Amino acid sequence: MARVTVEDCIVQVPNRFELVMLSAHRARALASGAELKLERDRDKNPVVALREIAEQKLELGVLEESLIKGLQKRIEPDQPEEEVVELMAGEQQNWIGAADEDEVEEEFDEAEEGEEAIAAEGADEGLGKDSFADVVQE
Repeated sequence: MARVTVEDCIVQVPNRFELVMLSAHRARALASGAELKLERDRDKNPVVALREIAEQKLELGVLEESLIKGLQKRIEPDQPEEEVVELMAGEQQNWIGAADEDEVEEEFDEAEEGEEAIAAEGADEGLGKDSFADVVQE
């Protein structure tokens, strides 16, 4: 059983903090049942992780990406392609335009209904359209 030193690993990962983060992540993965890349030799998971890094048995880029994804609190959604964005923008404008037209029609219908209701009230009281004109002129 060869002893792993930091000097063996620093050749692969120059930053000691990054080395600690990567080896700890790999050790946790081993504890969760990840496949060993070399013989265990009765070593614990942190030692096996350091040995794997020192002997270049791992792809460090993949390990680093896995570490970053594991530490993220907010997962970034995939960015849609430009064509999809353009289609969505056009569709959104169509919806907005249709909604504006519906609102205008609803307001116009409500105004007509209000005028009809006022005219009906006036007819009930014996007042016609001409009656209002007489009052205004006097």
